[in-house]
Amino acid sequence: MTQYLDCVIVEHNPNNKTIDRSVIWLHGLGASGHDFEPIVPELGLDKDKAIRFVFPHAPQIPVTINGGFVMPAWYDIKEMSLERKVDVAQIEQSAQRVRDLIAREIERGVRPEHIVIAGFSQGGAVAYHTALGYAQPLAGLLALSTYFATESQVAFTEENQSLPIKIDHGTQDPVVPVILGERAAHSLEERGYQVDFSTYPMAHQVCLPQIQHIGAWLNKVLG
Repeated sequence: MTQYLDCVIVEHNPNNKTIDRSVIWLHGLGASGHDFEPIVPELGLDKDKAIRFVFPHAPQIPVTINGGFVMPAWYDIKEMSLERKVDVAQIEQSAQRVRDLIAREIERGVRPEHIVIAGFSQGGAVAYHTALGYAQPLAGLLALSTYFATESQVAFTEENQSLPIKIDHGTQDPVVPVILGERAAHSLEERGYQVDFSTYPMAHQVCLPQIQHIGAWLNKVLG
């Protein structure tokens, strides 16, 4: 029996319709599924859409860069160099947990092409790995203030070669430098993906103009 991650569920459904769209959104290191819960009302989502937001909690594991302290994390980060030495096996394990959540949404009646995978920082690295290697077409990939940790390991699938990808980054990010977001965007464009890359004058965070742009993008890809 599948053991699902604990999740915070927020439903945008002003007309009380059957939910037929989903967004699975992964938080960053040391945070929780509650991290992005408050932004749902700020997205400006269409009133005719019925969308389930799934915000999973990462498991508690030791994190090397934080002295082995146990905290919510999708994978271990071994060093904070620009190249980011990470535990690839743990990224794959976390991606499998996200695939399980996708399967649950499909069982609940949401078609895979109506599911967006989103992630902030560490969660974004898992979102890249999950969405670009998924065996059915998805609605979109949202990568926020993050980096493509497993570019050389992910098994890119033909089903998601046309996947809409939105990458956002803060120009003053001291945690994940903006060059890592730029590298991911450039690499994916070289592989033929259509990438919407945006920067905002902010640090390692999100801002209101960005949230509104994300909402407009979600309205489009979940149209």
